[in-house]
Amino acid sequence: MLRIRSFEERCVQLYSAEKIRGFLHLYIGEEAVAAGLLGELDTDDAVVSAYREHGHALARGIPMTAVMAEMFGRTTGCSGGRGGSMHLFDAGRRFYGGNAIVAGGLPLAVGIALADAMAGAPRVTVCLFGDGAFAEGEFPECANLAALWHLPLLFACENNQYAMGTALRREHANTDLALRAAGYGMAAWPVDGMDAEAVAAASRRAIQMIRGGAGPCFLECRTYRFRAHSLYDADRYRDKAEIDQWKARDPIPRLTAQLRAAELIDDHRYAELQSAIDAEIDAAITAAENAPEEPVTDLTRHVYAERT
Repeated sequence: MLRIRSFEERCVQLYSAEKIRGFLHLYIGEEAVAAGLLGELDTDDAVVSAYREHGHALARGIPMTAVMAEMFGRTTGCSGGRGGSMHLFDAGRRFYGGNAIVAGGLPLAVGIALADAMAGAPRVTVCLFGDGAFAEGEFPECANLAALWHLPLLFACENNQYAMGTALRREHANTDLALRAAGYGMAAWPVDGMDAEAVAAASRRAIQMIRGGAGPCFLECRTYRFRAHSLYDADRYRDKAEIDQWKARDPIPRLTAQLRAAELIDDHRYAELQSAIDAEIDAAITAAENAPEEPVTDLTRHVYAERT
């Protein structure tokens, strides 16, 4: 969680310095979901994400150098510099995006899970998406097919309470997303998305059920983003008091306090961790700045249509 938080805080500085361009959707506040869930997966499992995916990519094991280079649009990035912040991808680690289309990852995840099921592969696919995607037509279609076909798929909804600038209560008559997901014939339950240990336990239970042949499961990780939807967002739709209330539940100090109480960490060890992370970020930035940009002559590569 410290790596994800520190990486993104540095990305804000780089964005302000115009070294990172395009859109930038920050995960700050939601780190417990990435840390708790993705740590329960095997390397053969698949992960499908949305556009707020820096934390997912880092937790999945994509090297920070490859993620940072992608943010810079350099050829050494995990998507060759063509994807940027919203399209991180690593086929070798079965990390299939990063998807800029809201709910666009859901049918992709169903397809991956279906392929694994047809091949008899003992794999689980995890699809991470937000509460805004839950309201799109892709979700009921994909939930129905996943349950109908008994697919090894974990729907992990990161409910951060806002679909861009629209509050959950203004968009959904019934805000209990887990209860509604259960109506598609799958096991579904909510979890405190600000508690890494709770997320890990819920994820472990769901993944074990899926591996055991129970079919798809749905987790509603109730969390909150501390920053605006993106750095282009003025964030005028939330009260400061509401943000402060959620910040009081910040998952990093929360877990740190638990570790201190168990005498598993102290000030010295915490400082060592932060120092190592800062050094890793510095090295990733230096590598990205020195990495080559894609030459203009290569711009027609990987294009599916050509003029004849």
